[in-house]
Amino acid sequence: MNVRLNSPRALAVALAAAGVIGAVGAGAYTSASAVGATAAAPAAAAPLVTMPDFSTITSRDGPAVVNISVTGTTKTAMEGIDPDDPMFEFFRRFGGQFGPRGPQRDVPVRGQGSGFIVSPDGVILTNAHVVKDANEVTVKLTDRREFRAKVLGSDAKTDVAVLKIDAKNLPTLQLGNTKDLKVGEWVLAIGSPFGFENTVTAGVVSAKGRSLPDDSYVPFIQTDVAINPGNSGGPLLNARGEVVGINSQIYSRSGGYQGVSFAIPIDVAIQVKDQIVATGKVSHARLGVAVQEVNQTFADSFKLDKPEGALVSNVEKGGPADQAGLRSGDVIRKVDGEPIVSSGDLPALIGQKKPGSRITLDVWRQGERHEISARLGDASDKTSAVAKNDAGAGNGKLGLALRPLQPQEKREAHVDSGLLIEDAGGPAALAGVQAGDVLLAINGTPAKSVEQVREVAAKADKSIALLIQRDGDRIFVPVRLG
Repeated sequence: MNVRLNSPRALAVALAAAGVIGAVGAGAYTSASAVGATAAAPAAAAPLVTMPDFSTITSRDGPAVVNISVTGTTKTAMEGIDPDDPMFEFFRRFGGQFGPRGPQRDVPVRGQGSGFIVSPDGVILTNAHVVKDANEVTVKLTDRREFRAKVLGSDAKTDVAVLKIDAKNLPTLQLGNTKDLKVGEWVLAIGSPFGFENTVTAGVVSAKGRSLPDDSYVPFIQTDVAINPGNSGGPLLNARGEVVGINSQIYSRSGGYQGVSFAIPIDVAIQVKDQIVATGKVSHARLGVAVQEVNQTFADSFKLDKPEGALVSNVEKGGPADQAGLRSGDVIRKVDGEPIVSSGDLPALIGQKKPGSRITLDVWRQGERHEISARLGDASDKTSAVAKNDAGAGNGKLGLALRPLQPQEKREAHVDSGLLIEDAGGPAALAGVQAGDVLLAINGTPAKSVEQVREVAAKADKSIALLIQRDGDRIFVPVRLG
């Protein structure tokens, strides 16, 4: 039987007929499940959000976005010389003297990108890679005027460059605050993908504070805004038309947009711009440590309440961290009160500070919280590294055959103490430990004897963190126990 329910009364009658309620309008329910279902408060509905007016933002802010054309040269090998060329025999016989691929010549290259005006007198922000090795930079405005631009300076570490054109009373973009940006918020990109000037694309913020392998100084904004070659250097705008980032990179297996784009936070870009305008160069601070991610295995090993922070795997001898008293095995959880969730947060925060400034580190060491003050060095001297750990974890016993290092081995390894791993099996081998590695510490405690390692391993519950040295590099390896 098909029943059409056109009113609340008809719905109640149908429910009564089905045995869900006892009497229409009486309010008496016949089952506990029905009572529970009705008594439960409905979930609060998400507030309705209207779509931003992209057309208004574009018409108002579009004129401050520029197209950038670059010409330069690059050196390439003189391959494929015509055999009839008078110089062919010479290069065939003596080309090896010019390098493995023979002599080189300058070949002209051209490129395009985007940028945006931040000052009425012609100061423009873009990406450093857009103007890298440029001999000539041309800026084209939306009113079709073109200007020869001067590169005031660029910073490869953050991929930010500052240009200047000789013009006045130019339209500018209003700068926003990246800290106020929320994941899920609408954002808009304006640029010149593939040379198509003033192209507008939109999407949402997918994540904040992303750390990319080769850009540890930038906590990137991830979006799903369509970004393609030529968009680089263009602005990322919020729904109020404020610049919150500079579109910089995409993650792609095809070379084109695949839904994952990255922008440099405008806060970072403005710090770089102010330094370049004032001094013509950029300086970044450094702490002098190599760090790696804190996964659940490490959190269990170091008795952390959650897998967050930057695990110090190596401390540069004589560097700022060493002078402050940081050690391998420390977990840095905060910098000046700012939480460190992933290891990439640390170099991003440090890199934005000035060399010589003093910071306060919240450090977890051997089950206790410590506060350490450090004076930062200059990144131009030496850059701190982010150690990569792709080791897996296994089950069962530790599985290590150890012996003390001989004096000559200590000198060669440049260590004061440690144990040579003669053989690795079981969970240690599955975690990536190899024969020939030097065991420096176990769960943050220096490995001074085989007996000591056995005692620590016997007390361990779910996992153990081993600090090993291999070919001069140090890294923590998480070993999951059975």
